[in-house]
Amino acid sequence: MSKSVIIIGASHAAAQTCVSLRQGGWDGDVTVIGDEEVLPYHRPPLSKDFLSGQKTIDDILIRPEWAYIDANITMRLGVRVGSINRAEKTVLTDEGEALPYDKLVLTTGARIRRLPIDGQELNNVFYLRDTADVLAIKAKVKTAQTAVIIGGGYIGLETAASLRKQGLDVTLLEAMPRILQRVTAPQLSTFYKRIHVEEGVNIIENIMASKITQDGKALQVTTACEQSFSADMVVIGIGVIPNIELAEMARLAIGNGIEVNPFCQTSDPDIYAAGDVTWHYNPIYDSHIRLESVPNATEQGKIVAAHINGAPKPHNALPWFWSDQFDLKLQIAGLSTGFDDVIIRGDIDGSRSFAAYYFEGEKFIAVDAVNAPRDFMFGKLALTKGAALDKVRIANLDNDLKSCIIKPSN
Repeated sequence: MSKSVIIIGASHAAAQTCVSLRQGGWDGDVTVIGDEEVLPYHRPPLSKDFLSGQKTIDDILIRPEWAYIDANITMRLGVRVGSINRAEKTVLTDEGEALPYDKLVLTTGARIRRLPIDGQELNNVFYLRDTADVLAIKAKVKTAQTAVIIGGGYIGLETAASLRKQGLDVTLLEAMPRILQRVTAPQLSTFYKRIHVEEGVNIIENIMASKITQDGKALQVTTACEQSFSADMVVIGIGVIPNIELAEMARLAIGNGIEVNPFCQTSDPDIYAAGDVTWHYNPIYDSHIRLESVPNATEQGKIVAAHINGAPKPHNALPWFWSDQFDLKLQIAGLSTGFDDVIIRGDIDGSRSFAAYYFEGEKFIAVDAVNAPRDFMFGKLALTKGAALDKVRIANLDNDLKSCIIKPSN
């Protein structure tokens, strides 16, 4: 009998897993089940080119439909899985269908974190996570003149840039003392605030939205300090929550996500997980982490397929990310969590190109490169090799990047 792999969640990780299974020689059934009606697509453009109208849904598909057909991959779209029966090795859809599997892969990703305030359910108040969300925002943008964005992380800032480029007056409210506070150094927060202000975005930090009300056709966002901001539309972006419920009900091990080993196996050896939902060990940082990252989802998809195909390779990739805002391309290599020193290479105060090198003590742990691809590639390679960097030399643009590596003494 033909063996079967079922992949739950039509995500980046799913798109990679199913194709890598075929490339690695899997000749059994492969079925991808997704609750959206659309094929797996690239999520980063949602708040950028897709929102701004520069790309269509077809443009952001990870692969066209024919690629899955040619690979004999069954796509079950618009279908939800309600439970997993590990004893019988079946998944039960909300339509009451029991589907048998030999290997199961959970690529369920994450969902938006909702803001616990009154008024979030009003018309023209939006969250941004999937294509349906963005299509609704785009429809409103056609008639809107003003927007309030709640949340000063990457999604909030990318959305602010997209709406501003389309001519809206944009106000962004951030509850913490500075934008990007959870993910970057104060110098980067100051830089991004400067750029957004230069581009016409009104950024207000250390202010918390407390309710949203309707005032005629306009919305009113009221803050805890009783300020009020009027807008035609409101977009909320305050982070995401991993979709671990299926794994919890199946009694799989859970950390800050679905716990997996270096081969992306869960506590059940016939069930794997990949992508944003996984809680996995990273040997480079000697800690368990959960990453909301396309490169991580893609790499873990390959890891899952390799293990199922009997050619196991452990997951040990360096985390990396990116963000596009206005004419800025931010590329991040590594994790800056725990840094106690940051060295700026370039003019962060007056230009739009520089790099920030993060250190924990004398150990180089991450780099944020803004319109500086050479610094990104250099930092990524140095982190992968565990190289030490000279802080004084790296701060001086006159020094070649390679010359900043501290060679080990014999």
